[in-house]
Amino acid sequence: MDGTLRKNIAVGSEVDIVQKHHQRTGELTNGFVKRLLTKVERHHRGIKVLLETGEVGRVQKVYPEED
Repeated sequence: MDGTLRKNIAVGSEVDIVQKHHQRTGELTNGFVKRLLTKVERHHRGIKVLLETGEVGRVQKVYPEED
């Protein structure tokens, strides 16, 4: 799913983020959202989130929820 739209991301969602210091390499970090940090509905580089592990970055991919 699209990580540039806030409506696609919720607390507890599994996502891949790119951290600021990995922007040049594009290295992704997987985790679960603890808090959404971007207030606007859309951000062209991805919604900024805080993961449960304490890492902060912009969402590149949102995994679908499993029922």
